[in-house]
Amino acid sequence: MASNPLQINSRITIAGWELAEQFVLAGGPGGQNVNKVSTAVQLFFDIVNSPSLPDRVKANALRLAGRRVSKEGVLMIEASRSRSQERNREEARERLKELLLEAAKPPPPPRKATKPTKGSVERRLKEKSGRSVVKKMRGRPGGD
Repeated sequence: MASNPLQINSRITIAGWELAEQFVLAGGPGGQNVNKVSTAVQLFFDIVNSPSLPDRVKANALRLAGRRVSKEGVLMIEASRSRSQERNREEARERLKELLLEAAKPPPPPRKATKPTKGSVERRLKEKSGRSVVKKMRGRPGGD
């Protein structure tokens, strides 16, 4: 269990008991250290049942996380870039923070419907009639 709370922004703080960590063997560089020490970190966070997140942030986080979320709504972030268990732990928590910050962003303002300008409508119609003339010229010549 991760004991330290994770501060996301001024309004959202994830309690330490909501985060679960599991350490596994990591592949890649590291020599004999890779075979002996479990340095890779799997960070688990139950998005769906978290009391720390508002419903809008939960829905956005589930959409952003994609395949990293289980059917039960548990997010798993795996970090194994570093040789140090502590550094991988920090990286996993940082990636969770980035995901939740992105999910907490306010929605974009609604699109304001606009009409095309008079000039753009005239140019479009002129271009259409020009293409029509070109295509008519491709036909067989008339017998006068």
